[in-house]
Amino acid sequence: MPKAWSAKRERQYEHIKASAKEQGASTDRAEEIAARTVNKNRAQAGEAKQASRTSLEDMSPQRRGGLRSGRNGPKGPTRDQLYNEARQRNIKGRSKMTKKELVKALGR
Repeated sequence: MPKAWSAKRERQYEHIKASAKEQGASTDRAEEIAARTVNKNRAQAGEAKQASRTSLEDMSPQRRGGLRSGRNGPKGPTRDQLYNEARQRNIKGRSKMTKKELVKALGR
């Protein structure tokens, strides 16, 4: 945990990281997403010494993610997320599968 982060921000970081990993992101990507989200939240709350103008003026990461979920609710995981899960399960022919085929192969 960076020295500037509070216990609350550390819990938030771990939660976001775990969520990103569940959605199929690699460990490095999950850590990056979590750190960027927490740092932006810190900047918007005035907890950071330095903050970019876009961090302060833009909407929160939680709101932004909700807007990207689709008009009628989330559309499920992306094809890349499904592909990563198929790779972990060692499903043959996954590279040529469409999103729909990956969903079927994974039994979702």
